[in-house]
Amino acid sequence: MPDLNPVAKRIHNVQPRPVRLELDSGETGVYEFSSTEFFQREFRGEGVRTDADREADFRLISSEDHERILLGRSGLDEEGWSMVGEVVAAERAEE
Repeated sequence: MPDLNPVAKRIHNVQPRPVRLELDSGETGVYEFSSTEFFQREFRGEGVRTDADREADFRLISSEDHERILLGRSGLDEEGWSMVGEVVAAERAEE
């Protein structure tokens, strides 16, 4: 079986502590995930952003080929989820 996505493993190992995510756009933010899980190579997570946009929910999912970790957002006044970007780095945030 191929290795698990290294970004997903890092997020999973840090949570439930705050984790700083860097997106492919260069944007960074601090998130707290209430849950993350692997199902074989597939990765999922649910959480909130703690440094901004506190009213929205955020979701992590792996791409179909399991090569990328994608971040989605759902706000209070929105229906469904919108794509925020690809997570390219994750590290434990200073508390």
